[in-house]
Amino acid sequence: MAADYVPPVQKGFGQLVDSIFLLVLVYCSLLAPLLLKTPDKPPEAETAKAHVTWKELGQNPAMEAQWRKLGYDAQQAKPIITSRFDYQIEPVSLIVTALVIVGYFVFVLRVSEKQYRQVIAEKFGETS
Repeated sequence: MAADYVPPVQKGFGQLVDSIFLLVLVYCSLLAPLLLKTPDKPPEAETAKAHVTWKELGQNPAMEAQWRKLGYDAQQAKPIITSRFDYQIEPVSLIVTALVIVGYFVFVLRVSEKQYRQVIAEKFGETS
């Protein structure tokens, strides 16, 4: 009768290294867009213009109250309210992201296939 299969056990140090490595990868992936962002135009040009009212910015009294709770007056809030979000896709970033995802997927498949074959060989005594 064949012995029961006992899977290999990863040591605590290996688990610690794996966890730290994954945390570093997550941290770097979240920090990268901030480091790669190009600086916006300085706001001095807009603050030098005439006084702005909340009504000119299209804000009702409830919105104005919320802005004031955040510590903004109409002049400080103007660049935030009037700026548009940039939804442009950067081809280089998109390609790098796709390559990293595909590369990781291929890596996981290769390692999983190797481990799967080892388990089958240990369990059933087959080699392939």
